[in-house]
Amino acid sequence: MLRNETKKVRIKDVVIGGGSPVAIQSMTNTKTEDADATAAQILALEKAGCEIIRCAVPTMEAALALPKIKEKIHIPLVADIHFDYRLAIAAIEHGADKIRINPGNIGTEDRVRAVVDKAREHRVPIRVGVNSGSLEKHLIERYGGVTAEGLVESAMDKVRMIERMGYDDLVVSIKSSDVMMCVRAHELIARECIYPLHVGITEAGTLLAGNIKSSIGLGLILSQGIGDTIRVSLTGDPAEEIRSARLILKTLGLRKGGIEVVSCPTCGRTKIDLIALANQVEKMVEDIPLDIKVAVMGCVVNGPGEAKEADIGIAGGIGEGLLIRKGEVVKKVKEDQLLETLRQELLHWNE
Repeated sequence: MLRNETKKVRIKDVVIGGGSPVAIQSMTNTKTEDADATAAQILALEKAGCEIIRCAVPTMEAALALPKIKEKIHIPLVADIHFDYRLAIAAIEHGADKIRINPGNIGTEDRVRAVVDKAREHRVPIRVGVNSGSLEKHLIERYGGVTAEGLVESAMDKVRMIERMGYDDLVVSIKSSDVMMCVRAHELIARECIYPLHVGITEAGTLLAGNIKSSIGLGLILSQGIGDTIRVSLTGDPAEEIRSARLILKTLGLRKGGIEVVSCPTCGRTKIDLIALANQVEKMVEDIPLDIKVAVMGCVVNGPGEAKEADIGIAGGIGEGLLIRKGEVVKKVKEDQLLETLRQELLHWNE
């Protein structure tokens, strides 16, 4: 896929933009002031595949907790600031690897300049974030409501203000809970913004609705080569955001590695508990470092044929099942041995 060419920005050890791989980001939902709980959640997200983590910094106590958090984690930490520019300055002074601000809600230009000067001093990138819910009144009046054009103008106004202050270590995000508005906004801003774009559908919703909205929105945006970091915003466990982001990137061909599990939707021919089996396989392969496709099929009639495109697969029958490689049956085992048989094959895949 051709990627939109942008400036490279380094966030600690992670480089985004300029053709770098799309990075997966999430946000903690612990109280940042509780450094131990926050660090523990970040470590779990690291294990799931998170590459950049963002923490809310709503208080000075939260800013002061950042060094203790950073001692225990291994990925870049982004401090999320709203309203109080002094918290942005404190977050930078206490080790934030990047800060996220909306210059429109932290006050006067002098306050924005104070944050920019501190970021320049510490070489910390600034993510300029604009959401549909924070669009300025004059832009709403100009465009007759919240629109993609208004979001882009708002974001670019803030980018140019910071550029006039002599700083260009920037990342830009424009988010909306309206999927198609968000897609349109990214198409527009990609034409005039040289900075890496952080992409996401804000307030996407709970696990099911949020995944559907995010998959459609991110899919449409990323498939055009737009986007350098992503977050799947879900109301729930942040680890689910990472799993979803990884699958979206893999589906689009933007990320390789890890086992892809495909399974049939079940029908009247299904003779085993395929739903439970497919979920068990998906869970089992999470930590197996292979870049292959595994098929889980519900019947021995069509199973081998349907699994032809997979590297390996299993298909269930009445009390028994088949182990299949590239569409060829290689072994028949009892139904209760299917999962373990597959696991052993995967563990010894390269032998």
